[in-house]
Amino acid sequence: MIDLKDIHVYYGDSYILQGVSLDVQEGEIVCLLGRNGAGKTTTMRGIMGYNPPARGQVIFDGRDITGKPVYDNVRLGIGFVPEDRRIFPDLSVVENLDVARLPERPGQTAWSEERIFEAFPLLKKLRDHKGGALSGGEQQMLALARALMGNPRMLLLDEPCEGLAPIIVDHIGEIISALKSAVPILMTEQNAHFAVSIADRGYVIDKGRVRYQGLAEELAGNEEIQQRYLAV
Repeated sequence: MIDLKDIHVYYGDSYILQGVSLDVQEGEIVCLLGRNGAGKTTTMRGIMGYNPPARGQVIFDGRDITGKPVYDNVRLGIGFVPEDRRIFPDLSVVENLDVARLPERPGQTAWSEERIFEAFPLLKKLRDHKGGALSGGEQQMLALARALMGNPRMLLLDEPCEGLAPIIVDHIGEIISALKSAVPILMTEQNAHFAVSIADRGYVIDKGRVRYQGLAEELAGNEEIQQRYLAV
């Protein structure tokens, strides 16, 4: 679904991504792991078009989307859940969902409000609550649900467990795992244990370069890579 080919991204004079290549196939959860500042979020922003690559290609479902504006990529079917969630605090849960609604796509089962509440039963109970009144875990669920209302063909999740209590992290993991059959997922994480427990494959990024890639279980058992690139 997504194929990054040797992408290079700059922030001003700072050379952040130095030739990153990775891919995500249908039916997969792929994690991108690394320390703070390694280039994880920049990779996501490079795909979405917030910080277009200076060199390299971003291929989505066989189409070159390198440098396309964010709104075009959303319309093509890329859903993005940013690290800071970007919930509308003065809108209710239902209103946050309605804002993101896009037409259904051919060959897909549409994400209606009813389907969302089946996947996120807690949100059904909170449907009339303001976004700003929700807990961090509830906001993360709402951010995921809102992205799904755009009927995406792929999801990008940037640090979905950041700042959440362990019991909430487990619940978010269950939700993400259940979504895999409906939409492939590329997920960044600092919590390597969580990420490899639900991912099929993983990449490790450090100083803007991919240093390791492999099956999630291989990464989980590779203590050398974990100590070199993931340990704090």
